[in-house]
Order: sequence, then structure tokens, then C-alpha cells
Amino acid sequence: MNIDALIDVRRAEWDRLDALARRRRLTGAETDELVRLYRSASADLATIKTALGRSTAGDHLSSTLSRARLRLTGAPENPWRQVPRFFARQLPAALFRLRWLTLAIAAAFVAIAALVAWWLQQDPQTMAALGDEAQLRQYADEDFVGYYSEHAEGVFAGLVWTNNAWIAAQCVMFGVTGFWPAWMLLQNAVGIGTSAAVMTWFGHGPEFFAFILPHGLLEMTAIFVAGAAGFRIFWAWVSPGRASRGSALAAEGRALATVVVGLVLALALSGVVEGFVTRQDWPPAVKIGIGAAALGVFLAYMLGLGGRAARAGETGDVTEYEAGTPRLVAG
Repeated sequence: MNIDALIDVRRAEWDRLDALARRRRLTGAETDELVRLYRSASADLATIKTALGRSTAGDHLSSTLSRARLRLTGAPENPWRQVPRFFARQLPAALFRLRWLTLAIAAAFVAIAALVAWWLQQDPQTMAALGDEAQLRQYADEDFVGYYSEHAEGVFAGLVWTNNAWIAAQCVMFGVTGFWPAWMLLQNAVGIGTSAAVMTWFGHGPEFFAFILPHGLLEMTAIFVAGAAGFRIFWAWVSPGRASRGSALAAEGRALATVVVGLVLALALSGVVEGFVTRQDWPPAVKIGIGAAALGVFLAYMLGLGGRAARAGETGDVTEYEAGTPRLVAG
């Protein structure tokens, strides 16, 4: 093949490709033309490199193709803008989408825990099935409160943080099963209801709430959000709507995986409260007030900033460049 002849014949097409790649807006026909010329020029560049290796014409065509590819795929966002955008728009929008499902899960969780606590206290034999009286009294009189002072504050905060973050991550990661988040939430509800029953049975009901609420308000809200994210991913698989099941699942997975980052931070804050506040011999109103303030910060972020981001069109999903453009459109 005569490479010089090829270059002479194709130069007009390459110039047209370069001109289209430099335009800010393209019509539908021009977009189709850009794609066609890009494919043709890519084949030409391969031919030139095979015949000549590195050449001036090849370098020029390579530069044109790079510009055209950038025009087709878009440019990545500056990392210094990605981080603020993630925390100011993507993450709060993803959390905001889960608000009603989170509320429903919270209501169901509290109802199950209260039902378990009530049912266990209706019959002494049912309470006895949990363990002998000496063991249960030891738990109510010493072990429940002592649990919060077993380790140094920082160590304990780190332990509960990593444990709860792992639970939240499981609810999201395995949410597509539908079963896993439900099982995790049910286990926790039954466990809290059982603890409440034992504490109340031996006259330590006030201590139960004084030690569970300061950190539990934010901690359990974060777990509820994780469960909601898991169920949303599951529902995207069950009922994808007009999108394909794979596309719907991918979109929800990308959007709601960001929730894990927010929950890790929220659970870190609840871990600090559990490690440094819950154990203190302060009036219950003070400790619960601190926990309520931590929850208020999270809800303000989720509902306030999240609502504003959602109204601006954010869904929590990554940008089109990061996700991959599913189709080319004009404009």
C-alpha cells in the first residue's frame, strides 16, 4: 500500500474530524459523522503505524483522534472538585432518596423490639428459657452497664465503629439478596428487645435506656439507612422498570454504594459517643441530649443538604464519564 497516497486521500476526512472534535455542540447528524470518521481514522492510524512506525503524519492523526475521543467520552472531573461534589451533592442525595424507607424500617424495628420485650416478660417460664436467674441477674445488675467500660475509651470506640460499619456494609453489599438486610435488622431488633426485657424484669429499665440511647439514636439510624439501601438495590433487581434489569441494578448499586461512605462516617461519630459519652456517670438527660445532637447533625445532612441536592437533579449516581455513556446524543 502506498502510504503517501493514503495520507493524501484521507487528509480531508481527518481535517473534518478535527473540526468536528473542536466544536462545542453537535447536531445528531454531526455526532454520527464524528463517530464514523473516528472509526475510519483509527483504522488509518493503525495502517500508518504498521507501515512507517512513528511518523509526523501518524503523530498528527493520533492527536486528532485523542481530541475526538475526548469529545465523545467527555473529560474526567478535576479530583479537587470531585471530593466536594461527592460530599456536598452525591452522598446527601443518595441518603435523601432513602428517607421514607428508612422511616418505615425504623418503625418496624422499634415495633419488633418492643413486641419481643413485652412478650418475654409475660411469663416467668419464658424469661427462664433465656438462662438461669443468677445469670440473668448478673447481666442486668453488672454486665450490661459494665460492657461499656471493658476497654479504654478510644479502643472501645474503634471496636464498635468497625463492627457496626461492617454490619452496615453487609446490608448494602448483600442487599440484592433481599434476605440479608432483613435478617441483620431482625437479629438486632430481637437482641435489643431481649436486653430490654431482661433489664426491665430486674428493675433496671431506666438504666437500659440511659445507656442504649446516647449512641443508639445515631447508630441504629445508620443501620436503618443501610438496610434501606440494601432493599432499594434488591427492588431494582426485582422491578427494574423501563430499564434492563442489569442497567437498573448497576445504577442503584453505584448510587447506593456511596451510602456506605456516609454511614462509615456516621458510625464513627456514634462510636465516639459510645466510647466517650455512654460510660460517663452523667445525668441521663445530658448523655441522651448529646446523642440526639449527633443524630440531628446526621439528619440535617441527610434531609437538609440531601433535599437541596435532590432538587438540583442529583440522584447519588456517579457522573456520566465515570459510569460510562450508555448512548451518544446530540447537544
